[in-house]
Amino acid sequence: MNNLVDSLIKEGWLKTPRIIEAFRKIKRKDFLPENTRHLAELNEALPIGFGQTISQPLVVAFMLEKLEPDAGDRILDIGSGSGWTTALLAEIVGEKGTVFSFEIIPELMEFGKKNVEKYNFLKKGIVEFFCDDGSKGYREKAPYDKILVSAALYKELPQAWKKQLEVQGRIVVPIGSSIWLFVKKSEDKFDEYEYPGFAFVPLVTNNKC
Repeated sequence: MNNLVDSLIKEGWLKTPRIIEAFRKIKRKDFLPENTRHLAELNEALPIGFGQTISQPLVVAFMLEKLEPDAGDRILDIGSGSGWTTALLAEIVGEKGTVFSFEIIPELMEFGKKNVEKYNFLKKGIVEFFCDDGSKGYREKAPYDKILVSAALYKELPQAWKKQLEVQGRIVVPIGSSIWLFVKKSEDKFDEYEYPGFAFVPLVTNNKC
């Protein structure tokens, strides 16, 4: 993984020390099915079952750099899949932060939970897992400093996410074939930035866990 991390730094995808440190510590192979672990160093998306993938490392790096997670943050992690982004975020927010991880496919949620627990983040109370429709957010634990979405929307941002975000908070989300950054400037005003040229599986909604 360090060779991969070094190349992501060299190519300019990884820049922030805290994010780089998390990439070095949280091993991608720990979040892959056994039969694909030998491919963990590849800079490409890999299947994790149920029509879902673990994202390409450069894409995860790009999204985290735009999200700007920090120590102590409360983060909503939607479409957490195998748990890799959840663990990266947990490492970054540390013991004073919390990551609320939503995965709608029950088997994947259990897989992700098992993977994240390899790093004791559940035991330490840094991560909480939920098998539910993340498009509704999670009002009970709002507001959030950051929201990360790892599967693509094909319409505008859900109002729930906008309402549940702190002012000055950030949402990073794929919409169509672009990654979007939304920065909440006031209760009803968002700055929006589009970064085209990416591909994601669609966000699954309304499943019953």
